[in-house]
Amino acid sequence: MQLSFTKMHGAGNDYIYLDCRASGLPQRVAEWSVQLSRRHFSVGADGIICICPPATPGADATMRMFNADGSEGLMCGNGVRCVAEFLYTHGLPKDTLEIDTRAGRKTLRRLGEGLWQADMGRFSAMAADLPAVNVGEGPLVHVALSAAGKTWDAACVSMGNPHCVIQWPDEEVPTGNALAAIGPAFEHHPVFPDRTNTEFVYVYSPDRVKMRVWERGSGETLACGTGACATVAALVLRGVCPRGTPVAVELLGGTLQITVLADDRVRMAGPAEVAFTGTAEVE
Repeated sequence: MQLSFTKMHGAGNDYIYLDCRASGLPQRVAEWSVQLSRRHFSVGADGIICICPPATPGADATMRMFNADGSEGLMCGNGVRCVAEFLYTHGLPKDTLEIDTRAGRKTLRRLGEGLWQADMGRFSAMAADLPAVNVGEGPLVHVALSAAGKTWDAACVSMGNPHCVIQWPDEEVPTGNALAAIGPAFEHHPVFPDRTNTEFVYVYSPDRVKMRVWERGSGETLACGTGACATVAALVLRGVCPRGTPVAVELLGGTLQITVLADDRVRMAGPAEVAFTGTAEVE
């Protein structure tokens, strides 16, 4: 069958977007995500995001995201901004949108052409919220984590999905083959029974950091919105970054502005762009 899609990205974190508001979630979407996400051999993406009918009263739509390996994710910060941009340009031209996700409802505000701010909810560094096991209850601000042949000083933060944040000692933060050599050891570490996303971070200043990410189910991506939020939250808990001030998180695909508020709520601002539209043959 022919599947119509829109390819979108937020700071290079790219997904294949399916408008499922009328049809509902496709039964074989996990298989399609594996098939269509293959770079060089198909459309190529970090996965598929389905825009479905709202799940709660007053919401505008529901986001369901599937990683490149077919597993379903809980939340994607770059993805939810793109969902807002899609809705805005496909029948819901509202400057404030409410989008249901598996990590709760998110409020999106339009800041300008292709630019959205997302209220990402409250972060947590408690073990039960990630989840994380055999590391105490938390807050998990400094955890001695043995992985990939050494012991790391990790901060563990939930943004509705699990993150492990590692401060890097110099500007040469691992990427490419260097990241692929260590990323899976964190993703599949027994401390994280549901696997984890891992961020490697170099701090330039309290309001500017560099981040590279290994995402569970997708490997290295050009950006991770929830990862950027978790990174700044971890650095706030460590006394490195301030609350109430936007912190620029520089990613391979662009820069996101992350603000951690006094009550542990996190706001993220960044782009949402259409790459192209098309059709693909799926079984």
